[in-house]
Amino acid sequence: MNNLNDPQEWNIRPEQRGGGGGSDGNKWNYALLVPMIGLAAFRWIWSRESQREVLEVKETFDKSMQTIRDDMELKYKDTLRENRRETVHLELELEKEKNRVQGYRQAIASQSQQLMEERRRLSQEREALTGEKSRLLQAGGAGALLHTALERESEWHRGAIAALREVEEGLVERQGAFCSILVPREKRLEMEKDLLVRAGRERALAQLDMDTGLKDIFKNDRNCAQYLNTDKRKNGSLMWIYLRYWQLQVTLQKHRRAEATLLGTQSSNL
Repeated sequence: MNNLNDPQEWNIRPEQRGGGGGSDGNKWNYALLVPMIGLAAFRWIWSRESQREVLEVKETFDKSMQTIRDDMELKYKDTLRENRRETVHLELELEKEKNRVQGYRQAIASQSQQLMEERRRLSQEREALTGEKSRLLQAGGAGALLHTALERESEWHRGAIAALREVEEGLVERQGAFCSILVPREKRLEMEKDLLVRAGRERALAQLDMDTGLKDIFKNDRNCAQYLNTDKRKNGSLMWIYLRYWQLQVTLQKHRRAEATLLGTQSSNL
């Protein structure tokens, strides 16, 4: 077989097959054929080895990417599951707070209604006593006795009103501490304890049953004015209803004490 790309001396001619003159050409042909076959074998082996290494690297890369992908998917599912669990927990807590606030509102509304009814009753009693006072004053001597009895009870009434104002100032300070984020809870609890002690110590307020009302205020009065409010008297809702109720009770007790004094005087005269 002749190689058309090689020089003529390298080709195998028919006349050179049997003669001695073609021995040099055959030597050159075999001398070049062996390295070319070796080079071709080397290139084939190198190509197969390179292809095998490329496949191994690609397989390793694919396995690593699959592992990373699986790990990322697991982390995503865990995060999603945790977020859903946290969301459900927050929704339950929010629902509990809504129910609690609704309960507070209903309790305050009910107590407010009861206090308003009590206030209306006391107002009616005060009007009745005022009418009775006017009638007795018009009756002559009995009217003079009632006037004297009311004058005697005025000093007690002033003392009770002054003590009630001190309680009012204490409640204003306590509610301001409740609505402030700067006042510690321990300080507010100390203020509440002082108010309970003061209400129990004042003899003029002993018949008002203020201990129960104060505890009710401390537990249920959570009304606060706006965040930037500087007027402490705008805080609170239930406590102002109680304070008006106690003021009416003090006025009513003044008239009842005067009436009891007048009845006692009339009984002794008889």
